Amino acid sequence: MKLLLGLLALLFIELSATDLITCKSCHPIIYNEFQDSIHKKSSINEDKVHKAIWDKHPAKAKGNYKCAKCHTPNNEKHQGITCISCHTISGIKEHSRANENIYETKDKFLYSAQKGMEDKKVIFKEKSSWFGLIKETTGSPYHDIDYSNKDYYTGKMCMGCHSHKQNSHEFNICNTDKKGAKDEKQNCITCHMPKVKGSATNIRISEKHAFHGFAGVRNSPELLSKYIDITYRKSPNGFNIIIHNKSPHNLLIHPLRVVKLKTTIIQDGKSQKLKDISFVKILGTNGKPSMPWLATEVIKDNMIKDNEKRIVSFSNILKKGVELEIVLGYYIVNPKIIKELGLDKEADLKKFIEMKKVYFKVQ
Repeated sequence: MKLLLGLLALLFIELSATDLITCKSCHPIIYNEFQDSIHKKSSINEDKVHKAIWDKHPAKAKGNYKCAKCHTPNNEKHQGITCISCHTISGIKEHSRANENIYETKDKFLYSAQKGMEDKKVIFKEKSSWFGLIKETTGSPYHDIDYSNKDYYTGKMCMGCHSHKQNSHEFNICNTDKKGAKDEKQNCITCHMPKVKGSATNIRISEKHAFHGFAGVRNSPELLSKYIDITYRKSPNGFNIIIHNKSPHNLLIHPLRVVKLKTTIIQDGKSQKLKDISFVKILGTNGKPSMPWLATEVIKDNMIKDNEKRIVSFSNILKKGVELEIVLGYYIVNPKIIKELGLDKEADLKKFIEMKKVYFKVQ
């Protein structure tokens, strides 16, 4: 009996490990994109930042991995978010501390969105004719699919994990505005999963598909640059740079991030770098910065807000013909805290990442 149970356990692990391989057989392009996504690498074994935070969290000593419901929803610490994790969300239950995903319990039943199929459910059927010589099939032999769930068109299905998070002090350590998950024309999915070239499946060929690398600060940030406008104008005492954040939430939401504006004046082949401008949201306790689980207040918040046009002023007088190089980018981890987290030797986390670069010639 013990041997049988052991073999069944090994079989379960093997089946779980091959979930993505099964998806690859029909969705090879999406599969390859997903391998580089932060969803795929959401566990403490693949996300160095998440592990560094968890290693310092007091819950670790108790073995209480509170992050599991979003970071490893399949209840296996070695496996992050999978295709099944997202495509079986049937609804969202809202709570004050954090929202909750409600998962479909029917076997091989998935949800998705597709234009023109908003009221359809595709069930796998196989029909034989000519005494079994000709077989006709509809749908996928691996799963049925429901296109009628409105949450997959508005982005609300993302709000189980990405809405908000309170710590034990009932303090919101991060928050995404709900209005970003209501509009079918622009929402979490349309921005972070934009349509890119390539077919979603090799069963029914299409010209484009939703990007499953999940554009964000950790992957393909250039796909989000279109939601940022940068302009400049002269002023009596120098010049102004105007940054327009066209997204429905803060430019960056995670409190570990730091956005920087880098400005360079180029004249006669010589470059003059101006002082960097930082945009951050710092959490803390008793007026001092602290780890998120200890935080009870916001120490500083000059992060560019949703749909805000932030004006940054410089006192340098610009002459005609002078060029401006303006770069807006970020650090995944605030350089002031990266050593405390034990991540100071991680080159990929220390580098400045450009989100948008523009040039202007003064007239």
